[in-house]
Amino acid sequence: MEDKGQIINRTRLGSTSPLSGTSQVPPWLFQHQDLIQAAENSLSVTKEEVINYVNHIHFRDGYLYVLLRHPRYEESILLRAYPKPCSGNKVTCMWDKRDTSGTDVEIYRFLYLVIDDGRSMTLVPATLLEITTDYLKVKISSEGCALGQRQTRRYKCDGITAEVIQNGFHATGKLLDFSPTGFRVRVRPASSCSFHWLNSDVPVSISLKRSEQVIFSGNCRCIRHELGSKQGEIILSPLETEIKRFRKKQIRNLRQRLTPTPTLIFEHPLLSKQVQMAVDDISTSGFSVYEAPDDAVLVPGMIIPKMEIDFQGASAISCEAQVIYRMPGDEKGVRCGISVLDMDIIAYSRLTHILTSALDPHAYISSRVDMNSLWEFFFNTGFIYPKKYRLIQAYKERFKDTYRKLYQDNPGIARHFTYQRNGKIYGHISMIRAYEKAWMIHHHAALPLDQKRTGFLVLRQIMHYLNDMYRLPSSNMNYVMCYFRPENRFPNLVFGGFSRSLKKPKGCSMDLFSYLPYTSLSLGARLPDEWVLKESSKGELWELERFYDHHSGGLLMEALGLNGEGGTLEEDYARSGFRREYKVYSLLKANELYAILLANQSDLGLNLSELLNGIKIFVINPESPWDILSTAIGKLTKQYYTEKVPVMCYPFEYVKANKIPHEKQYQAWVLNVQCGNEYLEYMQNKFKITYS
Repeated sequence: MEDKGQIINRTRLGSTSPLSGTSQVPPWLFQHQDLIQAAENSLSVTKEEVINYVNHIHFRDGYLYVLLRHPRYEESILLRAYPKPCSGNKVTCMWDKRDTSGTDVEIYRFLYLVIDDGRSMTLVPATLLEITTDYLKVKISSEGCALGQRQTRRYKCDGITAEVIQNGFHATGKLLDFSPTGFRVRVRPASSCSFHWLNSDVPVSISLKRSEQVIFSGNCRCIRHELGSKQGEIILSPLETEIKRFRKKQIRNLRQRLTPTPTLIFEHPLLSKQVQMAVDDISTSGFSVYEAPDDAVLVPGMIIPKMEIDFQGASAISCEAQVIYRMPGDEKGVRCGISVLDMDIIAYSRLTHILTSALDPHAYISSRVDMNSLWEFFFNTGFIYPKKYRLIQAYKERFKDTYRKLYQDNPGIARHFTYQRNGKIYGHISMIRAYEKAWMIHHHAALPLDQKRTGFLVLRQIMHYLNDMYRLPSSNMNYVMCYFRPENRFPNLVFGGFSRSLKKPKGCSMDLFSYLPYTSLSLGARLPDEWVLKESSKGELWELERFYDHHSGGLLMEALGLNGEGGTLEEDYARSGFRREYKVYSLLKANELYAILLANQSDLGLNLSELLNGIKIFVINPESPWDILSTAIGKLTKQYYTEKVPVMCYPFEYVKANKIPHEKQYQAWVLNVQCGNEYLEYMQNKFKITYS
C-alpha cells in the first residue's frame, strides 16, 4: 500500500468541543513538503486539462483538496472542497463542513488546489480571489504539476464498514480507500479495549461489509498506523495473494478460451461503480482475467455479490463470485482468478451448455426438446417396454403433460441431457431433485450413432455437470442417487462397480429393495386394536436411523432427509408448477416400532417407474406380520390415484424370509458428492471417460 507514490500523510488531531458535545474534525496535516519542491521535475498538466478534471469531479459529486498554510506555525493543511462547474479559468469550491468545523480558514494562506485521482496527485497553482467560511474562489494562473505516480492506483471508498480484530483487540470503523494490495481504515477501539493492545508486528483479522454483506475477510499485516486516543488510521496489506476456496480436485472441468470472448460485468462492491473485464479463460467453476497494473481493482478474497457473464450480448448469466488469486502475468497485465460461489441452477445449466457445446455441438443440456422425438426415443430404446406401457397407457395424457413441462418449460427442479443430431435423440439421461438435499439420476437410454458410445457420452455430460454443481448452495445437493436392477449390466458396472471398489459406505452405498406393485386389496381392512399407524415422531425416526446404521451403515437415510427437519422442496416444486410431497408413518404395537412407511407423492410420470410416487417400507422388527404390514400399506394407498401403487420393501432379507411375492429388485445407490471426484477418477480409469 505504501510506495514512492504515496503523497498525503493525514493525521487526525482529535478533540471534543465542550460547548456542543460533538466531535470536531481538525484539518489534515500535509507532511510531504519535499514533493512541492519536486514540482519542477514533474509532468505538466494544461489549464484546459485542469478545468476538465474539475468538471469531472463535479459531475460525479466528488471533491478535491485545498492546500493551505498557517501564517504563524508554517504548517500545511489539506481540506476537502466540492467544486462548482466552471467554463473559464475561475474555480469556486464549497468547503466540506466536516473538515472546516472549528477551523478559521480565512486566516490561512492559499497554496494549491490538489487533485488526487488515486494514481497521482496534481498540484494546481492559482491566484486566490476570495476565501470565506463557506467557499473558496481562485483563478487558475498556470499549468498544473502531476506528482508521485503510484505503482497501483488507490480508490476512495464510501459506505464500507470495517472491523479489526487481534487477540482480544477489537475496533470498528470504516474503509477510507483501498488498492489491490492494501486497505486504509479509520477505526475506534471497543470500549473494553485500547489501541495500546494493538501489536503492529502481529497479523490482524479484518472484515469489510456493505449493508451487512461481507465483502472481504482475511488476515493482514499492519503496514503503518497513526493512532489517537479515540480513533486511528491503519494501513493493512492482505497476507494471502491466493485464496484456497475449495478443496483441490484431481479432475477439474476443462478451462476454455471462447470466441467471441465473454465479458464480466459487475458493480464493484468497494467502489459501487460498474466494472467490465474480458474473460481470458472460463470453466463451470470460474474464470481468469487480466487487468492493467495501474488500473487494477481486484483484491484476492473480495466477494462480488452479483456478477454477469455476458456472451457478446447474446446471453447473460448471473452469479455470485470471489476473487481467489492475483499473480504477475505477462504483457497482458496482472492475471486474476475468479471463482463462482453460487448461481441458480438454470443459469448454471446455460453456462454448462455453452461450454459443452463448444467441445461437442451434439451435446445438449436442458434445452427445448421436440416431444415427438423424445417419445419415439423412449419407445425405440425399449425404455418404455410393453409391461411398463400397460401400466401408464390409461394415464398417457397426464404423462404427456408432465413431460412437456419438464422438457420445454425448463423448471429448476429437473435437468436433462441429450445427444442429438438434426433433432433426433441418440442418448438421454436426466436427473430430478428427489429430496431436500438429494438429486436422483434416471431415464438413462441410448441408441447407436456412428460407433459412438452415446450412453457413455450422456453419462459423461451429467458427470461433467455435477462436478461443479454440487458446490453451489442453490443446487441443494449433498447426495446423488439412482435406482437400478442388479441384473442390468451397464448400471451395475458404472454405479455398483464404484460402490464396491470404494468400500466406504459413507462415501457411496447400495441397499437392496424388493419391488411389488400394490393393488389396494386391503383398502377396506382395519388394523387390529393393538396396532397403530401414525405419522412418525422424532424418536421413531431416530430409531430408524439406528436400525439402518446397524444394518447398512450407508447414506440412504441422509439422502431421504428423514431427520425431521423442514425444507423448501414442496415450495420449490409448486413454484415450478409441479407436485412433490412425502410423509413418514410409523407402524407400532403397544408402543413398539415395527416398521416405517415413507409415502412419496408426485406428478404422474415424473419418474417413469413411479419411484417418486409410491411407498417405501423399512421393516425394523423382522417379526412384523406381513398381513398387518399389508393392511397398513392399504390404508395409505387411498392417497394415490393409480390402479397399482409401487411398493419397495427393505431389507430384502425380510421379504425373502417371509416368502413375500415380488416382481423384481432394485439397488438404491447413493453417492456423497464429497466423493464425486473419486467417482470421476473411477469412470476415467475403468471406462476411459475423460472430462476435458
